[in-house]
Amino acid sequence: MGQSESRAGELPPGQRLQRGWPVTHYGPVPRFKPDRWEFRVFGNTADGDKHCWNHEEFSALPYSIVKADFHCVTKFSMVGMEWGGVSAATVLRLAPPAPGVTHVMVWAEYGFSSNLRIEDFSDDKSIFATHKGGEPLTAEHGFPARLVVPHLYAWKGPKWVRGVEYMTADRRGFWEERGYHNVGSPWSEQRYSYQEEPGDGPEL
Repeated sequence: MGQSESRAGELPPGQRLQRGWPVTHYGPVPRFKPDRWEFRVFGNTADGDKHCWNHEEFSALPYSIVKADFHCVTKFSMVGMEWGGVSAATVLRLAPPAPGVTHVMVWAEYGFSSNLRIEDFSDDKSIFATHKGGEPLTAEHGFPARLVVPHLYAWKGPKWVRGVEYMTADRRGFWEERGYHNVGSPWSEQRYSYQEEPGDGPEL
């Protein structure tokens, strides 16, 4: 059971309740080009192959709904959000990792990335969201797909996701290389890399 499920509706330390949904991201909003869009799973896959879905194929994958809270490292939280899309469990089932995989790197537009422990990625509430509250995401909020990992700070779930790399060792992503905590649990207020304990991540 993920921490998001066991503490639903409770605010982590240092967070405040947010009524609206602010737009927060680094860089410009990418222009969606459906004929060029592709979701890839690569790296240390069980069969050694790369697995790809175009937008039509990805949209046809089993649709899941997750209700969970949302915690941004900028200290706002939203409770009881409903996400719809393709669960991480579905991706793991269709493109399973090799036995030695310990982490994933989630890749997004413009080369943006975020690393996750495999146990966080495989949490039963982790989802590649295409909808929020039954409506398609807006471009500003990550359309056509964003990863949501409710029990971690929201930066661990990139907008405009394009693929997942299976890894047998940890490697820091975009914000993790720039001073954010390698794990990112809001319940432990793991905001910045200087708070890391031995074993939380690779050396900067």
